[in-house]
Amino acid sequence: MKVHLLATAAALPVLLCPAAAFAQGASEDQAGEAAGATDAQAEEGNGTIIVTATRREESLQEVPVAVTAVSTEALTTSGVEQVRSLNQLVPGFNGGRNQNVMQPSIRGVGSSGTSVGDESNVAVYVDGVYQGDPYSTQIDLVEVSRVEVLRGPQGTVFGRNATGGLVNVVTPDPQFAPRAWVRGSWGRLREDSNNFDIRAYATGGLTDSIAADLAVLYRNQDGYATDLVSGGTVGDTEIASIRSKLLFQPSDDAEFVLTVAYVDTHEETAATAQPFEGNTRGAQFAGAIISDEPWEISNFAFGTPGLSEFTRLDLALKGQIDLGGVILESTSSYMKTRVHQIADSDATNILLGETNMRVKPDTFTQELRLISDNASPLSWTAGVYYYQLEGEQPLILINRQDTATPVTPITIEPEVKNSSIAAFAEGTYELTPRLSLTLGGRFTTETRKFSQRINGNQLFTDAEVDFDKFTYRVAVQYEASPDLNLYATYGTGFKSGTFNTFSPSNVAVEPETIEALEFGIKSDPLPWLRANLATFYYTYDNLQVTARAADNSFVLQNAASAEIYGGELELSAEPVRGLNLRAALAYTHATYDEFQSAQVFIPQPGGGNMVASADVSGNQLVRTPEFTLTLGGRYTFDAFQGEAFIGGNLFHSSEVYYDYLNIFGQDSYELLSAEIGWISPDDDLTFRVYSKNLTNEAVAQQISPGPLGAYIIYERPREVGASVEIRF
Repeated sequence: MKVHLLATAAALPVLLCPAAAFAQGASEDQAGEAAGATDAQAEEGNGTIIVTATRREESLQEVPVAVTAVSTEALTTSGVEQVRSLNQLVPGFNGGRNQNVMQPSIRGVGSSGTSVGDESNVAVYVDGVYQGDPYSTQIDLVEVSRVEVLRGPQGTVFGRNATGGLVNVVTPDPQFAPRAWVRGSWGRLREDSNNFDIRAYATGGLTDSIAADLAVLYRNQDGYATDLVSGGTVGDTEIASIRSKLLFQPSDDAEFVLTVAYVDTHEETAATAQPFEGNTRGAQFAGAIISDEPWEISNFAFGTPGLSEFTRLDLALKGQIDLGGVILESTSSYMKTRVHQIADSDATNILLGETNMRVKPDTFTQELRLISDNASPLSWTAGVYYYQLEGEQPLILINRQDTATPVTPITIEPEVKNSSIAAFAEGTYELTPRLSLTLGGRFTTETRKFSQRINGNQLFTDAEVDFDKFTYRVAVQYEASPDLNLYATYGTGFKSGTFNTFSPSNVAVEPETIEALEFGIKSDPLPWLRANLATFYYTYDNLQVTARAADNSFVLQNAASAEIYGGELELSAEPVRGLNLRAALAYTHATYDEFQSAQVFIPQPGGGNMVASADVSGNQLVRTPEFTLTLGGRYTFDAFQGEAFIGGNLFHSSEVYYDYLNIFGQDSYELLSAEIGWISPDDDLTFRVYSKNLTNEAVAQQISPGPLGAYIIYERPREVGASVEIRF
């Protein structure tokens, strides 16, 4: 029996058409072949999508979890380039961002921490490797088989900081059959702003037992925000990345994959910050230039446009051995990330508040798993997991009330060391051919160490704290018919307590916990229609929340509790040959059940905010819209001896708040993308014309309130472009 390396995945809401998404032409067939057996794929004639949301290969429609696997085609049609933009496709997902840090949330559960070592409670994986450092989740890979997202706490086989759920980006392993492609894209964001993107991928066998691949990316994007101070534009981005895998198959019962990846990014996202609705203390001073239109800026941090420079080195080794009835898997990884970030806190040309920060985390992980592989009614997974992070985050902070106050930077130099070890097991037993029961548990113990120097003075001896927690999951699934599955789950999640590296305090905040109840229906009522429904209810305690302090640093505190409930409906269909349609509707009621001492900001006449403490119980959770709707599709038809296609995606979101008082928010909005293209008869050439943000909607990427005001960073304006892909 041939052994396949399982991709440890977390599944996204189902955006793939069941019968069409993976079986609609030569290009998809080739993609499935290249991705290998671990990729979401269609069994001949029935459109079954295989995912590994439970660490084993199972049909998406049979997994008792709210799951979606998003194909490369869906990502392209919707204009999604990075994980954080998956909200345009995935109900319940929000890909928040704070400068260089991705801050995703699922169903209202998310983190706003920016301290080194303060990991997100929505876990992100690449090929089953946990991306523990929040600065390492900027993922823009070349050859992606699919992206999977799992909604709800995953306290057992994944466990670590998956309080809200998790995302896994799955890339193909090398193939022995040679293939290659190269793609060049050009886009225009405004008259003087171009976006050039070149990607290439190649794979093939080196010997009978060794295969390799290589993926490269280079992107150069001009600035798109008008500089009101010196003219020209800001917002440049330059990315260069390389990723290679080496596959070794010494026998049919063993397989090993070594991955080496490096990415180097320079971007000026921080430079595009501008006052939100004119709220900045800088407006009180003569000579201040205040922008009043989207994509206009006047800030210069430390005399340089705000920027983020980012490098990351990834090493991973995955192995799998068939021991006969049991499969042994091992995953080892090392990641070195270096970030330099400069940002202006008042978002004007007046020097009131700025930060100059460097982030230096190193992480190591090791996981061992045993997975049953037999015809027994009991299928199970068991393993151990180790995680270690060491990091520094030197920060230079400026905060002053007026231009007459001397500029006196404060230097903050924190160091952290985190280690965690966990043991887990989960099993599913078929009580009857139609009824199954799943039980799983995980015990985690963590140690966190923290030291702090401010202006060169060590404030305390190394602080150390331990956290232990047992989390579990119970699921019942009933197959009412071959096309209808019902399930109910109850699960718990846990995120360890952590230190605030921006503060002089050696007291860690308490861990946050969640208890989640979910009911779901997965159905294929017609041969061409798939309909999945999930409803949920959460109790969420000791939320770890972050906000600016009066001195422009950060406060990390525990919100008392929150109540979250709602539902998601996903539809996908192929009513006629070549036409794939999808829709996703989500309703999320997420409010602070009890939060009596929240750090809040009250706008003041003339600009700036009063910092206060307030009871925000009953208010909506940050970055959690109440309603979202996605409508998308693609139509493929014969044309000019080849195939033509036309597709698009419409995303609607209700209002989103970025503060606990629900004052600073993004109004409801829509994002529209579209594409039209042609594939040659031999499937070796694809030409495509596309548009992202077709209506040029001004949408907040982030809104950050603080004592000096509130600044907003907008998503990019409309981009229209074309691409050509050549396959060999």
